[in-house]
Amino acid sequence: MKKISLALTSLALALSASTAIANCDPGERVVKFSHVTGGTTHPKVVAANNFADRVNKEMNGKLCVEVFPNSTLFGDSKELEALLLGDVQLLAPSLSKFGSYTDKYGVFDLPFIFKDMDHAIRFSKTPEGKKLLLEMDEYAGFVGLGYWMSGMKYFSAKKPLLVPSDAKGMKFRVQTSDVAKQMIEAMGASPQAMAFSEVYGALQTGVVDGQENTWSNIYTQKFYEVQDSTTDTNHQLLAYLFMTSSEFMKSLSPEDRAQFIQIADEVTQEANLSVKAAEEENRDNIIKAGGKINYLTPEQRQEWVNTMKPVWQQFESYIGKDLIDAAAGA
Repeated sequence: MKKISLALTSLALALSASTAIANCDPGERVVKFSHVTGGTTHPKVVAANNFADRVNKEMNGKLCVEVFPNSTLFGDSKELEALLLGDVQLLAPSLSKFGSYTDKYGVFDLPFIFKDMDHAIRFSKTPEGKKLLLEMDEYAGFVGLGYWMSGMKYFSAKKPLLVPSDAKGMKFRVQTSDVAKQMIEAMGASPQAMAFSEVYGALQTGVVDGQENTWSNIYTQKFYEVQDSTTDTNHQLLAYLFMTSSEFMKSLSPEDRAQFIQIADEVTQEANLSVKAAEEENRDNIIKAGGKINYLTPEQRQEWVNTMKPVWQQFESYIGKDLIDAAAGA
C-alpha cells in the first residue's frame, strides 16, 4: 500500500512540478532527481535540468532523469533517507548537511577560508578535494559526483548589518552546520537551524531576524521582501554535493556508469563556470526588485574577518589542519 501511495504521489508531482523532461519512454529506467531549490535562474536549477537533458539525450533508452525541484518530492529533512531507501537516486544538498556523517565537509563552511568562488573551485580540483567526494561511501552509502558551487554567502537582517556587533541579540537561520552555529555565536547572535523551505515564513513572522545566503537564493526565494537589507559580507561559501548512492552506481553496467560519470563531471564543470554570472545577475535583480544592499568599507570587512576567523581553531581537530591548509592555500 505504501509503495502504491508513493507511486501515485510521485506521478502527481511529476505532472505538476517543473521537470526537465515530460515523460519517460517504456523500458527506460527512471532516475529521480530531487532538490529543494525553486525558480528558473538559480545555478542548481539550471545545472540539474542540464544534467537531466544530457542524460536523457545521450543515454536514451537506458536512463531517464526526472527532476523534482523546490522540495516537491522530498524536503531537506527527508531527502538523504529517501536516497538510501532508493526512493530517489540523485540529490544536490548543501555540504553543510553532512555534519552527522563526517566532520571533513566542515572545511567548506569555515568563514573567510575562500576568497571567492574561483578559490573554492580550485580546491575542489585538488587531490584533497576529489578525495572528499568519496568520504561517506564506505559507511553511509553516499557517493559524490561533483561539487556544485552556488556562490558566496551574504547576511540579511531586519536592520542593516555593517559590523558583526550589529547582530548582537538577533536570531539567524542557519543550516544544520556546527561551524555555521559557532560563526553566528561569535557575532553575539543566536543560530536557529531550519529547513530551507521554512525560511521565508520565519523571516516574515519574526521567528528569526536574519539569514545568510547567496544572491541567487536571496532573489529566487524573495528573502529581500521580508528583510531590511543584505550586507555584502562575502563571508562563506555555499556549495552543494551533487550525489547519488553507491547502490545505484553499482546497479549500472560498467559502460553506463562511465558515461553517467562523464556527463556528471562535464555538467559540473560547466555549471561552476557559469555561477559568477548568475550570481551577479541575481544581485542586480534584487536591486531592481527594490531590495537594499549594504557595502562594507575595508575596515568594516576586516572586523568581520577578525570576529569569525577564530572559528577555524575550534574545528581544527575535527576537520584536520592539513585539510584546512589545503583549502586555504588552493
